[in-house]
Amino acid sequence: MTRNRFTAIAAALLAASPLLASAQTAVASSHVSPATTSDTTLVTPKTVTKATPAMTAEDSLMLAAKAKAIALLYRPIELQHYRAADQRGVNVFEAPKQDNIPFEGVKLLWGGAFTQQFQGLQHKNTAAPKVTAGVDANQLITIGHGFNNAVANLNLGVQLAQGIRINVTTYASARHHQETWVKDGYVLMDASPIDNDYLNLLMHFVTVRAGHFEVNYGDQHFRRSDNGNTIYNPFVGNLLMDAFTTEIGAEAYFRNETGVLAMAGITAGEVHGQVTAPEKRSPGYIGKLGFDRQIDSTKRVRLTGSIYRTAHSASNTLYSGDRGGSRYYDVLENTASTETANAWSGNVRPGMSDNITAIVFNPFVKIGGIEFFGNIEQATGKASTELGNRTWSQYSGETVYRFLPREQMYVGARYNTASGALVGVANSVSVTRTQLAAGWFVTPALLTKIEWVNQKYNDFPASDIRNGGAFRGFMVEGVVAF
Repeated sequence: MTRNRFTAIAAALLAASPLLASAQTAVASSHVSPATTSDTTLVTPKTVTKATPAMTAEDSLMLAAKAKAIALLYRPIELQHYRAADQRGVNVFEAPKQDNIPFEGVKLLWGGAFTQQFQGLQHKNTAAPKVTAGVDANQLITIGHGFNNAVANLNLGVQLAQGIRINVTTYASARHHQETWVKDGYVLMDASPIDNDYLNLLMHFVTVRAGHFEVNYGDQHFRRSDNGNTIYNPFVGNLLMDAFTTEIGAEAYFRNETGVLAMAGITAGEVHGQVTAPEKRSPGYIGKLGFDRQIDSTKRVRLTGSIYRTAHSASNTLYSGDRGGSRYYDVLENTASTETANAWSGNVRPGMSDNITAIVFNPFVKIGGIEFFGNIEQATGKASTELGNRTWSQYSGETVYRFLPREQMYVGARYNTASGALVGVANSVSVTRTQLAAGWFVTPALLTKIEWVNQKYNDFPASDIRNGGAFRGFMVEGVVAF
């Protein structure tokens, strides 16, 4: 499918939003939350409307009809230990360990997600001219208001056996890779392939993932926009230092009913598999420890700490592994900017491609419709051409308030700052980003959102295009995920 066709489909769906909304309004009085168990049962942080003795038979039938109409909006979950692709997947982190989806033989499930944006940003800088062959490399490209090309993901899930499934995600269209590009493919094991009492008991607590996968460093990558899949992100943009990469390896998890989580993993330390130049490469090690506890029907608390470490790499991409590109097009780029070559505009990429040690802590609290998510992070490392390590720190805090039946609408605010040392710059530099957002789940699989963003660059040298740099404005985004 071509990018123009994606754009046409997305525009048609957004145009149909009022019709979809009117159909959903008819069932809005029954309160069912997008939070779920890992089966098809919908649960709620509040009391689900139930029939009472005072109701007439007609009222009871009407209530049952409304509940059925709501249930029809949700695609049944058919694969075990599966994070729903629609609104039910919001605030789900690791794929659930416990579920009650029965194994009914080998099953294949196709899904997808695509996003269309309208951008209304403006940018400026105060960098000194840097003229080569009559071209000023520090002159910003002129940008205006308009649609960005649509982006899309294609998802394939296969239930191979009891507790064993395969996941493959493909970027069908992306800002950086406009051709079809496979993001990842891995096997997830939550049950023993050998029917042994001891192994069955062990796998009651243990999960194993192996293949080429999105490494589980931190919790932010579960909330971020991943190319066409933007339904989990209440905002449009991701964090300034966008910790996201895919690597080849394996992870082992321990989880129990009290909410304790422990994970250890080992990878090749790079996005590509390589056997050449072994002296330049060493494994990547990942660890995570924390807990995730549903205190009662309205209160949830989660806190995790993660570490990522590799001693040597020809090209580590922990902060530059997003092949989809950033959500803000052409900001703070010069007149030679193109959509693909400058796909990470607005991001902070510290360039620690040789060795890196990164640590992050992520608190998450949800009380009723109010949730808070934080990111406290530090990364130390360097490129192969550098003699000494540099350090970057990142802090982010966001608050989201979800309201209306089934938490159909939300408003949110995020403040994000990153600071550290750049190659060839004596002083430390910093970048700040403020985001205000609002969103509406027209249906559980269709989200429209708008964001106001204001980003500033501080202490960059006069010779750098980011000197005195800033961009601000609004973004409108529509996403369909199923």
